[in-house]
Amino acid sequence: MQNSPHDDFSQKEAKFHPHEHVQRKQYQYLYVRVVKAKGLLVEDVTDGCECYVEVWLGDYKGTTRPFDSDTNTEWNQVFAFYRNKEIMLEVSVKDADVDTNVVKDNLRGWILYDLSEVPERFHADSCIFRKWYELEDRKGEKVKGELMLAMWWGTQADEAFPEAISGGLVDASARICSKAYLQPRLWYLRVHVIEAQDLIPSDQTISPEVYMKFFLGHQALRTRLSTRKSIHPIWNEEFMFVATEPFEKPLIVSVEDRVAPDKDEVLGRCVIPLQYVDRRLGHRAIKSRWFNLQKYDMSEGKMTKQAKFASRIHMRICLEGGYHVLDESPHYSTALRPTAKQLWKKSIGILEFGILSSAHGLTPMKIKDGRATTYAYCVAKYGTKWFRTRTITESLTPKWNVQHSWEVYDPCTILNIGVFDDFPLPGLDTQIGKVRIRVSTLETDRVYIHSYPLLVLRPSGVKNMGEINLAVRFTCSSLVNMMQMYSQPLLPEMHYICPLNVRQLDSLRHHAIQIVSMRFSQAEPPLSKEVVEYVLDVGSDMWSWRRIKANYFRIMEVFHGLNVVGIWFVKNPINIVVIHIIFFILAMYPDLIVSSIFLTLFVIGIWNYRRRPMYPPPMDACLLCTDNADPDEEFDTFPTSDLPDMTSMRYDGLRGLSGRIQVLVGDLATLGERVESLLSWRDPIATFLFVMFCLIAAMVLYATPFYVVVIQSFIYVLYHQKILPSVLINFFRRLPTRTDSML
Repeated sequence: MQNSPHDDFSQKEAKFHPHEHVQRKQYQYLYVRVVKAKGLLVEDVTDGCECYVEVWLGDYKGTTRPFDSDTNTEWNQVFAFYRNKEIMLEVSVKDADVDTNVVKDNLRGWILYDLSEVPERFHADSCIFRKWYELEDRKGEKVKGELMLAMWWGTQADEAFPEAISGGLVDASARICSKAYLQPRLWYLRVHVIEAQDLIPSDQTISPEVYMKFFLGHQALRTRLSTRKSIHPIWNEEFMFVATEPFEKPLIVSVEDRVAPDKDEVLGRCVIPLQYVDRRLGHRAIKSRWFNLQKYDMSEGKMTKQAKFASRIHMRICLEGGYHVLDESPHYSTALRPTAKQLWKKSIGILEFGILSSAHGLTPMKIKDGRATTYAYCVAKYGTKWFRTRTITESLTPKWNVQHSWEVYDPCTILNIGVFDDFPLPGLDTQIGKVRIRVSTLETDRVYIHSYPLLVLRPSGVKNMGEINLAVRFTCSSLVNMMQMYSQPLLPEMHYICPLNVRQLDSLRHHAIQIVSMRFSQAEPPLSKEVVEYVLDVGSDMWSWRRIKANYFRIMEVFHGLNVVGIWFVKNPINIVVIHIIFFILAMYPDLIVSSIFLTLFVIGIWNYRRRPMYPPPMDACLLCTDNADPDEEFDTFPTSDLPDMTSMRYDGLRGLSGRIQVLVGDLATLGERVESLLSWRDPIATFLFVMFCLIAAMVLYATPFYVVVIQSFIYVLYHQKILPSVLINFFRRLPTRTDSML
């Protein structure tokens, strides 16, 4: 875990002001720190007597934790009340006499304070505001006891904000404060099992049928039966696992013999701590090693280790640091760096992000005390850092007013923000909506303040759960380095030198998500599994008629432009004459064809600059095709739980196969959208580079004979073969698409 993100806010407040276009007065808070009490009057001392403090500002209350009754009590709790029209603050010290069936609150004393005397906080040390206050009764007479308080006006940039219990327009009993989480570093573990020697089966008269099992945490894989039925079996198989630092769980290898169809015998086991496994940063060869097996016999209900045992296995094991462990959908990646720190490059900028408030109110999610309300909080993820805001209780218009920042290493990454309703029981938090912002679509050094709709899919269709007001700015530290990133491969080199197949990536991603969700569920405050999976877009590759229709309409929209151009030529006689003239000129001077194409693209790109998007795109309800969503199909489990056994198997197989078709259709739509985005200025850097390339290419091709260009291009394509993708392919894969706006 890292320090609070609000420390970073206070350091950068002079540089990044997401509220510079709104009234700053709306985001001021009254901070009240209840430090301790002394000399309290104890009228009724019982075993069940507890002392606590209530802080009231108008209709909103904050309550400290109770302590056993004593004349000197210390709480040291801070409350943050949203600034409103109230002019008086009430602080009460009470006793809670707890009997078996009844609770009675006895007032020991109270303080009524004029808010006009509360100072503005300009110093970082809150101790300068601490002061002893004498207690009074309801009649205004002095009573025994004093209470130490500290009160000041501040903003969300105050270092006391993360630990404060919310108040003001929000109920003062908010349960969870803001928190920053650091995702555990994940590694790929490659295990290449070669052979085993000197295995000792229980029945040595029968040739053993041997296979191996591997266990790493909740991951379990096994080899095929060895083709060599002897005590020296051979496999030569390779497996991949996901391991997490600090490598507390070892790799357990078990060699077993198939003695009967439903009976296996353990011939030996080996426990390999991952701390001592070789780490590979590139594609260099790893030396194989022999590992001794430990023989165990079942006796008296426990495992007993034998003293002498000579069996061993031959394996090649390494931790792969050159891969990026995928734990999220490739279309919505928030990080693309390899695991090993030695391969990390310098950051290209800073992404500063602020969650302001709910723009037009959220949809009520629960009923409390006879009225509909929502306990809302936000979770933001970028790279390996997660950030959770405080839970704003009993408010449909929550104001979080928090800020966080991340270092950016690749502009073609996405910031994910999810909004949830906090439920008292763990694992029951409800999704309110999601927002994605692609960094490459942001102009550098520009503050974007915009309200985004929160859309969620329900069995009845898509539902707008409200809007959230966000502020974001991307500051580029080196424009040259950022432009250079467009020529680099999207993933680390190992993904192209030693690629993993689709089935491996899906399985490894599933295990990585389980590791991350398990680690965050043990944090304080925890992030539930449902929250982590929603932010990481688990299930985005499952088959859905809604998604396949959405991808189909995306393809139709891409080709709709060609149809419009054809109609424009046919219906306008002047355009037909102009096209004929251009055609005759190019036919007479073929050297102008290629340069004219690039020059035309350059002019179109410059012309579209005035219509460039002014803010990152929100979720698009029309694009999602949610009006005709089938709840039985869309929200069905996988495997299905409603159909008979045989039909269930066929149905699941159909959905699994159709999911690949859906991905293929989505890739075709993505291909066309990337071509469109070359001149749309959705990614300002990419469009600028392409426009400049078109201008330079037009001039070079104008001065170069056409046959020279054709010959050089042919020679380059035919003989210039590399393992890594070319610069043009890398540039094209980084272009933005409309997948960012899909649920």
